[in-house]
Amino acid sequence: MAHKYVYLFTEGNASMRNLLGGKGANLAEMTNIGLPVPQGFTITTEACTRYYEDGRKIADDIMEEIMQYVETMEKLNGKKFGDLENPLLVSVRSGARASMPGMMDTILNLGLNDDVVAAMIKGNPDPKFERFVYDCYRRFIQMFSDVVMEVGKKHFEKLIDIMKDKKGVTYDTELSADDLKDLAQQFKAEYKNQLGSDFPSDPKVQLYEAIRAVFRSWDNPRANVYRMDHDIPYSWGTAVNVMPMVFGNLNDNSGTGVAFTRNPATGEKVLMGEFLTNAQGEDVVAGVRTPMNITEMERLFPEAYKQFVDVCNILENHYRDMQDMEFTVENGKLYMLQCRSGKRTAAAAIKIACDLIDEGMITEEEALMQIDAKSLDMLLHPTFNRHRLERAEVIGHGIAASPGAAAGAIVFTAEDAVKRGKNGEKVVLVRLETSPEDIEGMKFAQGILTVRGGQTSHAAVVARGMGTCCVSGCGDIKMDEENKCFTLAGEVFREGDFISLDGSTGNIYAGLIPTVPADPNSGYFGRVMDLADKYKTMGVRTNADTPHDADQAASFGATGIGLCRTEHMFFDGERIGAFREMICSETLEEREAALAKIEPMQQSDFEGLFEAMHGYPVTIRFLDPPLHEFVPTDEADIRALAKAQGKTVAYIKQVIADLHEFNPMMGHRGVRLAVTYPEIAAMQTRAIIKAAINVQKEHPDWNLVPEIMIPLIGELKEYRFVKDVVVKTADEIIAASGIELKYEVGTMIEIPRAALTADEIAKEADFFCFGTNDLTQMTFGFSRDDAGKFLPSYYQNKIYESDPFSRLDVIGVGRLIKMAVDLGKGANPKLHCGICGEHGGDPSSIEFCNEVGLDYVSCSPFRVPIARLAAAQAAIKAKK
Repeated sequence: MAHKYVYLFTEGNASMRNLLGGKGANLAEMTNIGLPVPQGFTITTEACTRYYEDGRKIADDIMEEIMQYVETMEKLNGKKFGDLENPLLVSVRSGARASMPGMMDTILNLGLNDDVVAAMIKGNPDPKFERFVYDCYRRFIQMFSDVVMEVGKKHFEKLIDIMKDKKGVTYDTELSADDLKDLAQQFKAEYKNQLGSDFPSDPKVQLYEAIRAVFRSWDNPRANVYRMDHDIPYSWGTAVNVMPMVFGNLNDNSGTGVAFTRNPATGEKVLMGEFLTNAQGEDVVAGVRTPMNITEMERLFPEAYKQFVDVCNILENHYRDMQDMEFTVENGKLYMLQCRSGKRTAAAAIKIACDLIDEGMITEEEALMQIDAKSLDMLLHPTFNRHRLERAEVIGHGIAASPGAAAGAIVFTAEDAVKRGKNGEKVVLVRLETSPEDIEGMKFAQGILTVRGGQTSHAAVVARGMGTCCVSGCGDIKMDEENKCFTLAGEVFREGDFISLDGSTGNIYAGLIPTVPADPNSGYFGRVMDLADKYKTMGVRTNADTPHDADQAASFGATGIGLCRTEHMFFDGERIGAFREMICSETLEEREAALAKIEPMQQSDFEGLFEAMHGYPVTIRFLDPPLHEFVPTDEADIRALAKAQGKTVAYIKQVIADLHEFNPMMGHRGVRLAVTYPEIAAMQTRAIIKAAINVQKEHPDWNLVPEIMIPLIGELKEYRFVKDVVVKTADEIIAASGIELKYEVGTMIEIPRAALTADEIAKEADFFCFGTNDLTQMTFGFSRDDAGKFLPSYYQNKIYESDPFSRLDVIGVGRLIKMAVDLGKGANPKLHCGICGEHGGDPSSIEFCNEVGLDYVSCSPFRVPIARLAAAQAAIKAKK
């Protein structure tokens, strides 16, 4: 039996979403439950996949099957394609399995030509009907030209504007039948002018080209961007729905609308929508006419409105979720054209989920699965005023590195950000790339914009930890740091000029767009978080380097710190001097003297972290980055360091030169620093253990077990070397303190060799923490800071469908993680494993972590609620 590529609506149902797409499956489901749906058919997603496999052609066998179903549709509806007595007109609409509103293409009124138009008018002498027919014809020519043949609609809109000016009218609806007839001919002439061929009159040719255009739209730029943002695989393809037209523009007893069974902005249980009389669906969303509130429909079409309200109740009860519906009234008769679970704000999502539980419609688990975990970002960060954003012009685009909205005056240095920020000004810090020295300035900035770097760059990681909006890697910016200006989209922006950033989309806007503050403290939010904790099986920790970050994460429900990056503590003004002194020391004694100055500062920081976590686990990573990141680059700072240390400027410059590495991310860093300078590991161990002892004494009811993490292990013997330093130092301090204190020593798995030899390392380690930023970098073999230069070409050519630093590569990197977990726990059943790279806050990556048996995920503070919900959803899926 030949493979089936086409299904009548009567042959499908809601469970066939993957094959029929969301729209096709729901049209079939509405048909099955007896709702008024014009009867057509769906061309499957498999046909789309084959279209691309066959070199962007619709195979003859598929087209033959489509035409067989056209004949069946003709019989069902009593009309024929291209017939001059009773012509069938159809709509051709896209419909992927995941909702992608507005991303792909639709063609209405297909099947019209000069002969059909004349025959339709001849059969109905009403002058209003003649106007309706020509209105449909000019719409079809314009839409077919734009969507199918890619002739810009601006050419046709210009002709409409000229006609309206000539006739002295404001709206399209005021044009007469003769005006529209004239426009249709002008449109056909413009089509020929643009393409050099006549407008196709054969309805079968029109249908073939329209179906091909919908398949083609799966790969259009806006659909590709939307898929990447929403983790929708390119391989899914889109279905195509062909159904008879029903006409909301037939007369004044007709209309069209869009409605939601609940308010998609607030979640309130009230019917919300818009309606237009004498219009087609495109008019409602195009903004050409101002639609009326859905409640006005009751006055104009009381019978159809009553039926529509009943349909709304049927659909919400059937799908047990808020529904978004498109419908048309033709001559007073209601037709349903689409239904789907409605897009909603995060605030609405959590209210609807809780209300549906209370109404007895869904279970707690189903409620959690209804909420898009990523959408919780909206509740935790400022957003732009929606109406002002709609009018704003995008001038550039970078990587959406840290969510939220920010607007302010441009500054180019951290010092200026601090100065202006302290004066109460809102600023956006614009840098080629940030460095650890910029941290104070980043704290005072509303947002951060960088020319270089990606999702795991310094700017991105620090901004996410602070909850600050960040757009990174906008390579279109031409930076002139010396003159404090940059050029973007042909416009020069100087210090003090205003820009706005959307860290959730990566968009950059000129000028100030008002922001709306975050408001996560609703009762619904707390209830959803409690439910998430009830069902999740993995712990959720945070990546926090300061007590402030730890407090913020604890308020969001973090149950521990999975990663404290100790190097971030060294960049305070008082500390950097002592650390640079340590770097520039010539002898062990000098180095230990410098470290002695740093130790009490580190100890104080660690005490703050332990206090903030109230006895929950705290994992502290030893110094990781290469030392060159800590040395001064400014001439004045170099002279100051030389003077402070009593050394020559030439000596300091030589030290700095000696620290230079060709590939520092794979150079003298992590465990290698501790092997070279074990006194650093000893100092950090003393600070951690002393802090834990002090906090344990203050809180005898807590059971503090500090976790000391040695980074960048690739060889068991190097781990063992540093662990011996840790154990010797820690045990001496604990013995001298007179109290019992347990501690753990573990490692980050960031190098593929560590994953491959995890069973050997696990015999000596108490825990593994997967540093997926470095593990991804080392596995793929490209720099996370430079990949943004070439990854767009990989996305464009469908080599990668998502940024591997944002969404975990489960095939390659994931295989290493699973191997390490299996090997490690096999060798050491007490071993606990977590993840602390940026993937720890990505819902799809969290699902994978749950599958491979990780004990916890760790993410930046503002991603903790997302991780809690995603962990619950992963556990619920696993149970099913």
